[in-house]
Amino acid sequence: MPAEILKDEILRTMPLHAITEVYGEPGLRRRFLFEIRRFPDPSRETLTAALDLAADLHREDRRVREPYLNHLLRVALRIMCYYRVEDVDVLVAALLHDAVEDHPCELAGLPVPQPHDVATEAALAEVARRFGTRVADLVASVTNPQYDPDQDRYEQYREHVAESLDRDPWARVIKISDFTDNGVGIIHTTGPKMASSARKYRPLVATFRDLIARDDTPLSPESKSHIMDQLDLAEERFAAILD
Repeated sequence: MPAEILKDEILRTMPLHAITEVYGEPGLRRRFLFEIRRFPDPSRETLTAALDLAADLHREDRRVREPYLNHLLRVALRIMCYYRVEDVDVLVAALLHDAVEDHPCELAGLPVPQPHDVATEAALAEVARRFGTRVADLVASVTNPQYDPDQDRYEQYREHVAESLDRDPWARVIKISDFTDNGVGIIHTTGPKMASSARKYRPLVATFRDLIARDDTPLSPESKSHIMDQLDLAEERFAAILD
């Protein structure tokens, strides 16, 4: 078997965080491109364009010890590989789920700074222009609002998640993959951020259990069972850190 094919086969069988540890961003990119080979040409082009945009917007961003793009790739790959979802709009939104929140002015082509609402609206309009209104709506559902500085930031975050995902079943799919990468993957976090992330995410475990179990959550019973197991693992890790 040629070496290049062998590497693809190895990557296809590896857990996503293992790919990250062994091969880094190039390995995750390769796995992503391998997975989308089965899509028709227009869909592959759309997904590749979304990946290129995400890579450009987050080019200087870091997530603890790694490029931020790794997180976005894992979120999209988890949806494809473990949730068995091949909805291109959902996968594009997964790749761009932090773009509007983190880089609204750059995405919209606006000078910095801009009022939060102006920048967010313009960035979502640009997502809609490039990838369609459904993608923009999904990204909007998983984009955090501007927080009230006089209230607890984590509590506001949890309230927003519960409210936005209650009304948008497909956004749940993106957010639970994001939560899994942050929650189960918390063991890859270092320093004070480990405890602060555990405090932020732990109260959401029960919320996600309820949301994923709902009949309108568009996942198979097998995928829902997998997610419930991942929530159990996340709770175990939160407890080990905080208790």
